Amino acid sequence: MSIKHLNQSQLADRWDISEASLERWRSEGIGPVFLKLQGRVLYRVEDIEAFEIGSLRKSTSERVIAGGAA
Repeated sequence: MSIKHLNQSQLADRWDISEASLERWRSEGIGPVFLKLQGRVLYRVEDIEAFEIGSLRKSTSERVIAGGAA
């Protein structure tokens, strides 16, 4: 089983946001769960994808339910 990880820089590039935003999100408990191993921050791709799916919206007030519309 191969688990792929992204570091902070790679995730910031994927989402076109600053690394500082990811750092702030971690301190505020926002965003995908992360690993902290010997001072390194890593994100599992499966957790990133789950967070992305959970962030889908049809409108500003309506979430998309996995597999269909809300």
